[in-house]
Amino acid sequence: MPERRASLMEPRMEGLLDRVGSKFTLVTLASMRAREINDYYNQLSDGLGKIVPPQVTSVSRKPLSIALEEIQAGKIEANPIDHEAIAAAAADAAAADAADAAAETPAE
Repeated sequence: MPERRASLMEPRMEGLLDRVGSKFTLVTLASMRAREINDYYNQLSDGLGKIVPPQVTSVSRKPLSIALEEIQAGKIEANPIDHEAIAAAAADAAAADAADAAAETPAE
């Protein structure tokens, strides 16, 4: 049986998938964080300081590699959106608005 070649990808894909659960989540989370890291490096000369700097020490200069290392280290994690809770809150807000509108109309 041929010997398995070493992968050039570090951190390993298997470890990253164990952290986040799916490839889609991994791609989405890493790309969002890479954009934030890129924005951080671009705004350093402006002195704004509103974006969170990289959370791991990395030898890589590429934002995506740094983002993947942050995910592997557990510094960045995905929080799923609870769509049912958002829909319920929107329905409650709509009902409250309708009740307010009905209370404000003068009775004839």
